[in-house]
Amino acid sequence: MAEEQSITPRNNNFLLGQDEAQEIFLRAYKTDTLHHAFILNGPQGVGKATLAYKIARFLLAADDKKKAEYTSLNISENSPIFQQVANGSHPDLMVLERDFTETDKKKLISAIKHGEVPDEAELATYKRSAFIRVDDVRKVNDFLAKTSFNDGWRVVIIDCADDMNQSAANALLKILEEPPARTILLLISHNTGSLLPTIRSRCARLPIHTLDNTTVASLLRRYRPDLSSAMVQKLAEMSGGSIGKAILYADVDAVEIYDDLCAILCAGNRYSVTKLLDFSAEMAKDTEKFNVLQGLILQFLKEHVSECKDVEALYQCWQKTQRGFADCAGVNMDKRFMLITLLTEICKVL
Repeated sequence: MAEEQSITPRNNNFLLGQDEAQEIFLRAYKTDTLHHAFILNGPQGVGKATLAYKIARFLLAADDKKKAEYTSLNISENSPIFQQVANGSHPDLMVLERDFTETDKKKLISAIKHGEVPDEAELATYKRSAFIRVDDVRKVNDFLAKTSFNDGWRVVIIDCADDMNQSAANALLKILEEPPARTILLLISHNTGSLLPTIRSRCARLPIHTLDNTTVASLLRRYRPDLSSAMVQKLAEMSGGSIGKAILYADVDAVEIYDDLCAILCAGNRYSVTKLLDFSAEMAKDTEKFNVLQGLILQFLKEHVSECKDVEALYQCWQKTQRGFADCAGVNMDKRFMLITLLTEICKVL
C-alpha cells in the first residue's frame, strides 16, 4: 500500500485518457512549432499535472538532433533525468505552487536541518498559503536568468495557475510577453475563467478530457488493486471522470458515506433525527471526510432534482451547500451545526 500512496505526478510515467494532448505536443516539438507557454485546463484529477511532468521530463531528456525518432513522450524510469524530476532536483525544472505558511515553512526547514526530510504523505499535512504571491513568481525570473544545463530546455510548471493573486498574475504576464529562448511554461488550470484574459491569449491550449468510466476503472485497479470489482465500478461512476477523485473516494470510504447520506435524505420529512445528528458529528470530526461530503451532497441534489416538487427550494439548498462549506473553511464556522442545519433543510425540501 505504501508504494501505491507514493505515486505522484512527479514520478508517475503512466497516463491514460490524454493521448490527444500528448500527440499534439509531440507533433509541435518535431515540427519546431512549439509555443512558449501552454495551458492545461480541465477538472481536477484527470491527469493535468501528470501530463505536465511527462512533458517536462521529455523536453529535459530530448535530443533535438533525433526529433524524427521520437514516437511518444515517454522516457525510461531508470534514466537520471526521470529520477531528478521525481525528487525535485533537476536544475532546469522549476515548479511554482503555493508556498508553505511561515509556521510550517520553519517546521520544514528545521526538519531538513536535522536530517529528517518529510515524505510526500507528511508534506501533504503541511499548510500552504492561500495564493501564489508575486514574490513566488519573481523567483521564475531568477530561474530563467540562469544558464541552462548543457544549453537545453528550461521548463516551468505552475500548479496551479488559478492560485495566483492579481499581483502574481501581472508578474507572470510580463514573463509571457518576453519569454526566453528554449523555455516552456506549463500552466495547470482547473478553471481558465479565473485567469487574466491577457494570460490566456498568450498561451496555447492542450485538450484535456475528463476520463470515461472504463478508463477510471482501469486506473483504479492499477492504483488500488485491493478494491472489489463492484467497488471499482461504483467509484468510477461516482468520480465524474476524475481518477484523482475516485482514489480519494476510495481512501475515505465515500461509497459508505454516500449510502448513509442517501438513507437520511431520502427519508424526507420522516428522517431520523438520531441518524442525522450522529452522521453530522462523524463527518465534522474528520477533515478529509468533511471535505468530500460537499461533493457528495451536491451529487445527491443533482440526482434527485427530477423528483423534487419545489426545484427552486432545491436550488437554494445547492447554494447553501456551497456557501456553508466555504464559510466553514474561511470563517471557522461550526461544521457540525452547519451540517445539521443544511441536511435538515434538504430533508424538508424532498
